[in-house]
Amino acid sequence: MAVGKTRIGIVAPGTAIDRDISGRVAALAERLYPDGRVDLIFHPQCFETWGHFAGNDEARTGALVQYANDDSLDAVWFARGGYGACRLIEGLLPSLSEAARRKVYMGYSDAGSLLGALYGRGFHHLAHGPMPVDIIRPGGEAAVARALSFLVERKIEALEPSLSAEVPAAAFNLTILCHLLGTPWQPDLSDHVLMVEEVSEYMYRIDRDLFQLTSNPALRRVVGLKLGRCSDIPPNQPDFGQSEEQVARAWCKRSGIAYLGRADIGHDVGNKVVPFGLWRV
Repeated sequence: MAVGKTRIGIVAPGTAIDRDISGRVAALAERLYPDGRVDLIFHPQCFETWGHFAGNDEARTGALVQYANDDSLDAVWFARGGYGACRLIEGLLPSLSEAARRKVYMGYSDAGSLLGALYGRGFHHLAHGPMPVDIIRPGGEAAVARALSFLVERKIEALEPSLSAEVPAAAFNLTILCHLLGTPWQPDLSDHVLMVEEVSEYMYRIDRDLFQLTSNPALRRVVGLKLGRCSDIPPNQPDFGQSEEQVARAWCKRSGIAYLGRADIGHDVGNKVVPFGLWRV
């Protein structure tokens, strides 16, 4: 890491953010670290729009490659989720240098596509955790402050409390991980504690995704599954009749995967940081 200062590059691999978000996050960082030990560098691509996306695939890939390969940066922080990260993977990976492997990468939701692909290619400094866009949630400054405390100080208080120094872990949005299964970008999570969370999906879809997840032969080699928060579940017609925990327990029982309880992660301000693997500082 850069001596005396942490320089964090921010890119948007999916959907754009408003400029107001960058200003609010920068102001929070200045309040938290008045000694100037943090530099937040928002790539101009974060504010571009190209239909649904923060610029076309080439622009988003180019911004990520630029910051990943920049040896003056200590971390790459994904600005927000949305959709679009998976469209970058195939063009991104061959362009990454050794400098890219030394960085920390953090995000969640759609960014899990990149985290999973990077983890599968031997990148060690990856974490599922809050993003700049979380500042717009009620109480969102707490989530962004937690992310900064991890990126800058490696504060243990930022971490999901059940993490073990002896057992590797990984965390994903359930839908995003399911969409990686069976692709070349599916990471090997053997002997890991796997944590998953979900947002804005019907219970039948959560049930179906848990079927897919627990039926995957490679995923059956995990130590166990922990279920994060599944928030904003739309009402099912007819009523599904089971909760997310009930279906998680049922699919774990059928598949022989240990159900390890709940994880303190989710699409909310309480989202804790989960480093991938056995964290290497």
